[in-house]
Amino acid sequence: MIVAFSVSPLGVGEDVGEYVADAVRVVRESGLPNRTDAMFTSVEGEWDEVMDVVKRAVAAVEARCGRVSLVLKADIRPGVTDGLTSKVETVERYLAAP
Repeated sequence: MIVAFSVSPLGVGEDVGEYVADAVRVVRESGLPNRTDAMFTSVEGEWDEVMDVVKRAVAAVEARCGRVSLVLKADIRPGVTDGLTSKVETVERYLAAP
């Protein structure tokens, strides 16, 4: 499964990068395949391990601010691995076709 999620602290002003970095650090230290862009962090793995990472990422932000917003989207497709790469490669292949 792939989960794309965004964790945002509430009540701390506009500069949230330091808080978001705490969440992303948890994801990267998990060892699961992941990717971060301007809006979301995506992580790939089995249901329990991915959700555990999301929970710990939220907790890391919550520990510093007390209130957190979480947006989560999941692609639940058993048996598929390396979706973070293969899904993008498929789109790029179609874009490159005449």
